[in-house]
Amino acid sequence: MRNYVRFKDKIEVSRAILIIKDLTCLVGNSSKASMKNDMFDFNVLKFFGINTRTCKVLRHLPIRWEFPSPCWVKINTDGAARDNPGLAACGSIFRGSMREFIGAFSAFLDVQTVLVAEFYRVIYALEEAQKLGLTNVWLECDSALVCAAFTARTNVPWMLRNQWNTCLNYCGKIRFRVTHIFRGGNACADKLANLGLINRKSFHWYNRLPYNLFLEFFINRYSLPMYRFVNI
Repeated sequence: MRNYVRFKDKIEVSRAILIIKDLTCLVGNSSKASMKNDMFDFNVLKFFGINTRTCKVLRHLPIRWEFPSPCWVKINTDGAARDNPGLAACGSIFRGSMREFIGAFSAFLDVQTVLVAEFYRVIYALEEAQKLGLTNVWLECDSALVCAAFTARTNVPWMLRNQWNTCLNYCGKIRFRVTHIFRGGNACADKLANLGLINRKSFHWYNRLPYNLFLEFFINRYSLPMYRFVNI
């Protein structure tokens, strides 16, 4: 009698397994999630009768910092913002044809939009290049929009157009080029921009390489790759 009371509403184990498999199959096939590309996930999904959806394969692209030609100075620049708009900063690093450190700066921009911060970094960098008397300048940044603004001025925020035109006037008097680089190759400038957010100084020039840039600086100096992952 005691066993009857205990087991009268119970189902058999084999029946329970079938119910679990059916429900798992129903939920799994209605999901848009993808599996890991390994045999364990494949076997589990096949056991439950779930259609397999493999995840996209990522391809890694090596990104190397290129050093400038003799007599040229390369400026890598970047901006950072906590929100849009939000607290913003920018930073740039100046390096010569022997991959040597010339100088760097970080600047706190207070509350700005991301777009304004992107342009401020280039304006500050070119203003410092002019103060240093540089006549062969290679500017590199990770914003395609800013790079395009050297030919299409419509992208420039209105409050920066006078400063931007001054910078373009300077660029027209020297040997100048601008190129785009992915973020992985712009790590030194990225760290300088973050320093600006941390230190909250309106402008700070570094005559010596900041200690927290040592790793990224030597990765660039010896042409070691950073990697960018993209879907095939």
